[in-house]
Amino acid sequence: MNNMQTLLQELPSDLDQDLLPRHVAVIMDGNGRWAKRRGLPRIMGHRQGVDVLKNLLRCCRDWGIKALTAYAFSTENWGRPLEEVDFLMTLFERVLVRELQEMMEENVRIQFVGNLSSLPSSLQSQIYRSMTLTKDNQGIQFTVATNYGGRQEILQACRALATQVQQGQIQPDQIDEALFSRHLYTANVCDPDLLIRTSGEMRLSNFLLWQMAYAELYITDVYWPDFNRQQFHKALSAYQQRERRFGKI
Repeated sequence: MNNMQTLLQELPSDLDQDLLPRHVAVIMDGNGRWAKRRGLPRIMGHRQGVDVLKNLLRCCRDWGIKALTAYAFSTENWGRPLEEVDFLMTLFERVLVRELQEMMEENVRIQFVGNLSSLPSSLQSQIYRSMTLTKDNQGIQFTVATNYGGRQEILQACRALATQVQQGQIQPDQIDEALFSRHLYTANVCDPDLLIRTSGEMRLSNFLLWQMAYAELYITDVYWPDFNRQQFHKALSAYQQRERRFGKI
């Protein structure tokens, strides 16, 4: 670890603790392109990307950010080559097995959101095991969006509310934003204040469409495997320079 990385274990002095985002979301883009530029298979970019995510989680914890959500695998990602999808599923499972004890020691509370029923059964078992074992942890909330799609999430919330109306449990005029939010996968965590997307892509890609209504967007050309604490520092600096008016003057 170099001196700059050591210094950045603590919150940089130019950042205001009171103005940090409570919840940061990340779209981890550019793993394949990072690997291709180095003459490596795409899977090597994904491996490096896991280490970067682990380091970012620790950085958020060190700097006092309460929640981190990562877009790990979208519903559209099933369209990638079968070999790559199979590798990603295996990678997710191995990482959970390898890192669970450390997450327990570091008081991380982990949850997975998305259509988990479509994932391989062995991966599902590890997912539910990790969520069960960490559910009482009081540290950072780490959410992993896996087989996730924002439109699908909104549709399932609509169906759940429609069923309740049909069964006479609620009236249509009782449905407001708060009630709707409680039927989303992310009901137990506040909406993101900051979305970071790497590799220069400027779109939401079906990620947390309802929850991102007032998130600040930070786009960087850096590929995800190169996104380190210094890059995160830049994102937070940019965030703190913005005036969040939420439609007001």
